[in-house]
Amino acid sequence: MSMRTLTIDGVEVVGTEGQSVLDVARANGIPIPTLCHLDGLPDVGSCRLCVVEVQPSGRLVPACMLPVEEGLEVVANSETLHAHRRQIIELLFTERNHVCAVCVANNDCELQDRAQELGITHLDLCPVSPKLGVDASHELFAVDHNRCILCMRCVRVCADVEGANTWGVSGRGIDARLVTDAGTPWGESTTCTSCGKCVQVCPTGALFAKGRSVAQAKAQRPYLPFLARTAGAAR
Repeated sequence: MSMRTLTIDGVEVVGTEGQSVLDVARANGIPIPTLCHLDGLPDVGSCRLCVVEVQPSGRLVPACMLPVEEGLEVVANSETLHAHRRQIIELLFTERNHVCAVCVANNDCELQDRAQELGITHLDLCPVSPKLGVDASHELFAVDHNRCILCMRCVRVCADVEGANTWGVSGRGIDARLVTDAGTPWGESTTCTSCGKCVQVCPTGALFAKGRSVAQAKAQRPYLPFLARTAGAAR
């Protein structure tokens, strides 16, 4: 396995061919925030929260999509990057309806966690917050589009781990929505296996098990490493 030496935040580190800068940074204790990344799932770089600066050009690239290269030099933490990340989080909050006080995932939400880590205490942008629907047609689960950040975790775990390919995305831009079976209500899906993997990997309160009230949608964190082992074995 070919080794690569690179520099992250002035620290010389070593990675292997096929690893991403995010993988190497985390292995060396260098913090880079993420939302769409989850070990065991293929990265798509949808949230852009893990952007790093590639030197000397200063080009911004998602760390999860940046393969390690010999001599690569990146900045993973700077005030400029933190400003970009705060703006990304603020845009996510303003695009949908994220009222934490009435959310099933309150205090167990990765979007909430990233906002706290980046010191976001208020929003400078005017909220869009369209009133979106809730699909509760499934016997066990429901999807609240008001909380969705389109991280694509549910789409990827359904396709790459469960192999059901139930979830997808319809529409573009602010009109993009999660859909099951190309627009069929979740409860009428002929491909869903009711495994619940999509619910467990959701970073917000968009996907949740029925019967959960405010702050009760606790993800089973020990379940997540199992996904990595399963996906790795499948590949």
